[in-house]
Amino acid sequence: MRNQLIILLFFLAFCQTVYPQQKPDPKKSDAIGKALSELVSNDKAPGMIAAIISGDGIIAIGSAGVRKMGSDIPMTCNDLAHLASCTKAMTCTMIATLVAEGKLDWETKLIDAIPELRGSIHPDYQSITLWQLLTHRAGVPSNPKAWWAYSKKEIMAKRLAILEDNLSSPPATQPGEFNYSNFGYVIAACMAEKVTGSSWETLMKQRLFDPLGMSSAGFGVPDKHQSIAQPWGHSGSGGTWQPSTSYDAEAIGPAGEIHCSIADWAKFLSLFLVSKNPILDKTYLNKLVEPVGFYAGGWGIIEDRPWANGKVLTHNGSNGIWYATVIVATKIDRAYVVVTNSRDFSSTEDLCSQMINKLITMDLGTN
Repeated sequence: MRNQLIILLFFLAFCQTVYPQQKPDPKKSDAIGKALSELVSNDKAPGMIAAIISGDGIIAIGSAGVRKMGSDIPMTCNDLAHLASCTKAMTCTMIATLVAEGKLDWETKLIDAIPELRGSIHPDYQSITLWQLLTHRAGVPSNPKAWWAYSKKEIMAKRLAILEDNLSSPPATQPGEFNYSNFGYVIAACMAEKVTGSSWETLMKQRLFDPLGMSSAGFGVPDKHQSIAQPWGHSGSGGTWQPSTSYDAEAIGPAGEIHCSIADWAKFLSLFLVSKNPILDKTYLNKLVEPVGFYAGGWGIIEDRPWANGKVLTHNGSNGIWYATVIVATKIDRAYVVVTNSRDFSSTEDLCSQMINKLITMDLGTN
């Protein structure tokens, strides 16, 4: 009986930490929905979702607009959102589980993880490390020459072939200097694939999505059947929107191809808000928010925000037809997220930043 009680208590603690159960506040959720409705009614976006999150789950969430322009099917709080470069924090967290197990180290060199590259990559890349790749300081190009190359190869072989093709030339910037690089994250994922024998997609599912209960998480297009069962992305300008299913190549996945519901995104974000979790020791999570300059492992770091009682973690991302942004204030147990199924390069970023500010004001009474 005593053993059964211990198991039950552990299970309850596990559920509380990994599967947040908090119910959204109806009044705050309604306020978020009204704020979003104002924006989409002015044609500033086809659809939007925004939420206030704590380590216990979603405090408040709202949605407005439609899944696809030309339809009347509403975008809902449970719809899947394409996270674009907000994927990077998830990739880093998965890699941290490999570091925790000794399969990789933050200072592991590329050629030590993938020794067959030793004779084919440029000498200046011989000593770049995993942590340099994850903090955008490895000198690699922002993107390779062609993400769509080697379309007939299996995904791990495809990524490795793209890597070999693009690292024979001199570095794009001096290793050690900051240069934001999607390609760097794919190279880091290749290191993880090499030491495990599993694809990045499999590693993400086994080491992050399944343990956290992120059942909605997937890769690429949220609705692969191109129906309106999930939102479409949109490109546009000046309030004119064109629905699109033009997504990035599969190979870029580790840098920006995860989609999931906001509820499941909250499960991931809770790792940085709670003191303990059964997925990864806090030591490794702390490393991921240790900046080199202003960027850490998948997070931009902004120091000394008075409303947050200290630093905040932040990221945004877009694949050209979606936009997502997040701010995590660890000291006050809060995260704020906004996503839209659209991208206007002249206005969407500012629009989502304004909505983040509204969330903070609604929640804390301060900008």
